[in-house]
Amino acid sequence: MGALGEVIIKTEGLTKCYGEKRAVSDLDLEIYKGEVFGLLGPNGAGKTTTTLMLLGLSEPSGGSAFIDGHDCTREPIEVKRMVGYLPDSVGFYPDMTGRENLRFTGRLNGLPENVTEERIEDLLSKVGMQEAADKKTLTYSRGMKQRLGIADVLMKDPKVIIMDEPTLGIDPEGMRELMALIRRLSEEEGRTILISSHQLYQVQQICDRVGIFVEGKLIACGRIDELGDALGSENGYSLEVAAYPDNVGFRKLLESLEGVRSIEREGEHYVVISDRDLRRDIQAMAVKEEYLLTRIRQRSSDLDEIYRRYFEKAEKAEKAVKENGNKHDKKRRLLR
Repeated sequence: MGALGEVIIKTEGLTKCYGEKRAVSDLDLEIYKGEVFGLLGPNGAGKTTTTLMLLGLSEPSGGSAFIDGHDCTREPIEVKRMVGYLPDSVGFYPDMTGRENLRFTGRLNGLPENVTEERIEDLLSKVGMQEAADKKTLTYSRGMKQRLGIADVLMKDPKVIIMDEPTLGIDPEGMRELMALIRRLSEEEGRTILISSHQLYQVQQICDRVGIFVEGKLIACGRIDELGDALGSENGYSLEVAAYPDNVGFRKLLESLEGVRSIEREGEHYVVISDRDLRRDIQAMAVKEEYLLTRIRQRSSDLDEIYRRYFEKAEKAEKAVKENGNKHDKKRRLLR
C-alpha cells in the first residue's frame, strides 16, 4: 500500500439525491495510492451510486470527487483514461474469442497493433486465461469472464481499478484465484483498487482498509483491526474462549481477571465481555495453570462482527434522531 498522504481518490461532501432520497450523503473519503479499499454495505446502501460518480457517469447533487487530482465531473475524459471499471456482470461479444475481445478493446483505446498484441499475451498469462483465450466467450464460466474482465480493464494500463461485486457467483477455487490476482495487482504493480461489495469474508482477506456504508452514509472507515479496537474500547471487548479441561476452575480463573464485565456460556465456549483486550492475559494464565486453550477469538476482529455492530449502532442513531424529531413536532403542535 502507498504511504499515508499519497491520496489518489478523494471525495469532499459528495452527495447524490434522487428526489427527496439521499442515495449518498456528504461523503468524505480518501483512498491511498496502491491500496486495496473495500466499500462495504448492503444493496441500496449507495455503493454503486458512489462508483458511478467517481467514473463521471453520474453528476453529484453536491460536493466533489477527484481521482489523481482530476475532477470526476468536470474532467470525465481524463478520469476515464486512468481508471478501469469492472462491473458486477461483465459483458463480452459472445461470438468472439477472449483474445478477439481484448484486441477489440485495444483498438478502442487507440493502442498500436504491436502494443496491443504484446499486451494481450502478457495479460492472458497474468490472469491465467491462455488455454481459453481462443474459445468463444459464450462458453466461459462466470469466473473465467471475471478474469478476462480484469485483463480487459488492464488493456489501457489504468492507475485505478474499480470493481463492483467482483466475487459474486464465483466458485471457491475461482474466488481464491481472483483474490490472489487482485492482491498482486496492488502489491506488485502499485495499482489502486476500489472494491464495492457486500461479501464481507472475501473482502476481509485482501483489503488494506474498508469503509462501511449504511443508507448513503459512510459510518466507519479504517483498517479492520482499527475498527475492531474502536468498537472494543467503546462497547467492550467480546472474546470467545474455550479450554481443556473444561471445568469450573477455568471459569473462576476467567472471572478473576481484571476488567471482566460478564461471562456467558455459549455452546462449547465462553463469551467474555471486558473493558480491555484480555487475550494475552488469558494465554499467560492458561500456561501457568496448565490449561490447553482450544479457542480464543476476539469477535470484534472479524469483519462480519464489526459490520453487524456498526450497522446496529447506525440504526440506533437513526432511530434516536427520528424520535427527537417526532418529539419536537409534537411540542410545536402543542404550542400552537
